[in-house]
Amino acid sequence: MEQIPAGQIRFSTEKLQKRTRELGQEIGQDYAGQELILISVLKGSLYFFADLTRAVDLPIQLDFISIGTYPTTTNQKGIVRITKDLDLEITGKHVLLVEDIIRTGLTTAYLVQALQARMPSSIKVCTLLSNPDEQLINVPIAYCGFVITATRLIGYGMDVREQGRNLPYIAELPKSS
Repeated sequence: MEQIPAGQIRFSTEKLQKRTRELGQEIGQDYAGQELILISVLKGSLYFFADLTRAVDLPIQLDFISIGTYPTTTNQKGIVRITKDLDLEITGKHVLLVEDIIRTGLTTAYLVQALQARMPSSIKVCTLLSNPDEQLINVPIAYCGFVITATRLIGYGMDVREQGRNLPYIAELPKSS
């Protein structure tokens, strides 16, 4: 199996952990006294989600959702389907959708719309990384770890051909990868 070369470290393990703790504290304060369900968008947000949920100091429920592209339209952006749906009922609950990265916003907007149809009390988005320059649609991001520019990244859940997710930091990929 081919090894994907990671380039310069963009966000160290320590920097990721510090910012994740800060986000967790902010979420805990904002939702104090309320029922909150955190939903991880698999697979990319898995590591961030695990660390974030441990940093939120209040009772929470966890769930997972996964998306994929339609097989005949894989070259088109924004055409997705839910491949793993929620197990929890979110009607009347406060929901926080947790993403690893928001680039165009199309996928996140689709998920928010799909979840809003289930009538939660509120739905907000938390993302580790956001690239506002690439956004094609306005996504209401309530919590953002870091703002980035157009760059290919690997690690801390993000992959290239399913490799590199388990790196404890986020690195830039060389242009040749």
